[in-house]
Amino acid sequence: MARLLRALPGLPWRAAPPLCARGRASGGVVCAGAGRGDAGSHAKSEPPLAESDWRKKLTPEQFYVTREKGTEPPFSGAYLHNKEKGMYHCVCCDSPLFSSAKKFCSGSGWPSFSEAHGAVGNDESAAATLQRLDPSLGHARTEVICKQCEAHLGHVFPDGPGPTGQRFCINSVALKFKPSED
Repeated sequence: MARLLRALPGLPWRAAPPLCARGRASGGVVCAGAGRGDAGSHAKSEPPLAESDWRKKLTPEQFYVTREKGTEPPFSGAYLHNKEKGMYHCVCCDSPLFSSAKKFCSGSGWPSFSEAHGAVGNDESAAATLQRLDPSLGHARTEVICKQCEAHLGHVFPDGPGPTGQRFCINSVALKFKPSED
């Protein structure tokens, strides 16, 4: 379709806008890649893996959740009751995503965090995650993905504790916990 539009003389051609995410300090919309110093492009620091490579790297459950946007059953995750101090990393690319200092018990059945790593309150421009609109269940939710590899992590809801009021509801299977050294 894009080639067809470019081929038609006299019609201005513009690329479709990139997938965008909500939830920044401005309250507006920011695009995937924003905040990485690349003016919103989708370029990654490493080339993305092919589906077959992800299947080799991940367990079937990890692949289902992170690459196919699945969800682990509630109250089944390994990190739901974890109270150790440390950092939760992306199971796909090892990026630090959430600090144990921001973890809380929401009673939802999934590990919950009040803020993503790198965020400062509601300013998530330096956060390790991105947020995208997810209309998949017939109503709007906000999906949380890893900024580095675009792995699906879970969803964020506006019913968390202060000061941000956010509840990042994250699948344990999308995470790898690394305890702190102290």
